[in-house]
Amino acid sequence: MRTRVLTAEFAHESNTFSRVATDEQAFRDCYYLVGADAVDERGDRNTSLAGFLEVGRQYDWRVDHVLSAAAGPSGKVTDEAFDRLAGAIVDAARGDYDAILLGLHGAMVSDSHDDGEGELLRRLRAIAGDAVPIGVTLDPHANVSRAMCELADIILSYKTYPHTDMREIAVQAAETMQRRLRGEIHPKTIRVGCPMLEEVNGGRTDAGPMLERLRAAREWEAREDVFAVSINGGFASADTAATGPTVLVTADGDFAAHQAFAMRIVEDIWRRRHDVLNEYLTAAESAAIAARFDVGSGPLVIADYADNPGAGGYGDATGLLGALLDAGIENACFGPLVDGATVTQLARHRPGERIDIALGGKLDPSRGGGPLELQVELLGSSDGRYVGSGAMIGGLPRSFGPTAVVRSGGIEILVTTVAQQLLDLEQFRGFGIDPLTKSVVAVKSMQHFRAEFEPVAGRVIVCDSGALCTPQYRKFEYRRVPRPVFPLDAELDDPDLPMPPRE
Repeated sequence: MRTRVLTAEFAHESNTFSRVATDEQAFRDCYYLVGADAVDERGDRNTSLAGFLEVGRQYDWRVDHVLSAAAGPSGKVTDEAFDRLAGAIVDAARGDYDAILLGLHGAMVSDSHDDGEGELLRRLRAIAGDAVPIGVTLDPHANVSRAMCELADIILSYKTYPHTDMREIAVQAAETMQRRLRGEIHPKTIRVGCPMLEEVNGGRTDAGPMLERLRAAREWEAREDVFAVSINGGFASADTAATGPTVLVTADGDFAAHQAFAMRIVEDIWRRRHDVLNEYLTAAESAAIAARFDVGSGPLVIADYADNPGAGGYGDATGLLGALLDAGIENACFGPLVDGATVTQLARHRPGERIDIALGGKLDPSRGGGPLELQVELLGSSDGRYVGSGAMIGGLPRSFGPTAVVRSGGIEILVTTVAQQLLDLEQFRGFGIDPLTKSVVAVKSMQHFRAEFEPVAGRVIVCDSGALCTPQYRKFEYRRVPRPVFPLDAELDDPDLPMPPRE
């Protein structure tokens, strides 16, 4: 009989400080595809599903795919949305399956469950029992709980940030599952944590200490009894008991050695907790650099780190845009600025008209700036649909929702309804903006933009606009994170302090 494998993708990175609840519509605004529709759209792209299917074809599995659903990072997932989506996966698991493979995130929080992935796995175990192996892929910004490691047999996190290896990691997970189904291995996953909110550089893999750690991880994976090493930077914008960096080893054999290896990586993360790669500039400092930037080999790319919708930022902070306008920056583009009300207002006008608007800053003016009173020229309006062309989302359809492009001064501004970070050139090009012809390109993103924009940039700078995802974590009230924790507690600032234990 053919091996029967159940698959699903269910992902959300929950920013528990966000005022925006994540309901079912939020998933539909990103993607919510069932069965064959998910396979048709995502089955041959940079996705976990594609990796699962690739291995399934190789070994003639019968793969039943339940759904692929994700919402843009935002506040907690409502219980109604969580129960509906998780329930569909759990109901499907009532069938007679040999294995379950899941593409998750690892930092999902619902109204009732701080550990969303752990709760999903608990419900699956209650249906499938202990004999059915479960494999999971995670984003490296997962806050991995002990429950997740106890309930899943196989866990692998992506090794790249920007995440260009999602399919590759899913292939590795599915290949490991095939060995488990043959009875060749009986893996389990161990976890070592660290008393930090996150790895100090957010797990950057294009530069810095993570490169060395990943080399060590791949060397350890070459051992016969090791099937995966995952280094998770954590997600600091989630206030949970599991928040923080972790190292996971999925293995057989000498678990004392695996534990010691994981501890060495974690201790390195701790020792380098002051070694920040980014220089965080204020909005005014960023605008000053833009004003004197001499375009040569490419545009100046400014990343608004603190208002990154990819980490739950609202995407409507105006501090950086206001500073660029005040500085009289010319031949520039900026995006996205999330403001559905303004898009609706602009939809009543024609391209070429000049309209007075109050742009952005409506959700929480105290974080990143309030509305900008501007007179703008409308350049165009659309339904916001585009298809990615870059390494992360190439070939995948996406939508900003109803969208407009306006010009204020020398800056073309992409105004959207749905919050998404800027990580693909088509997110500008699809709306008539060519970033390669600009002197200054401002994007709301932390790191993912680098895959497509850094190769064409003359220079990249990073702005802390003071919005919801600012790295100044002491400005937030954490209630659930185990204390003490770096960088919230001053007693852990001493660079020579040995790492305190953390369960």
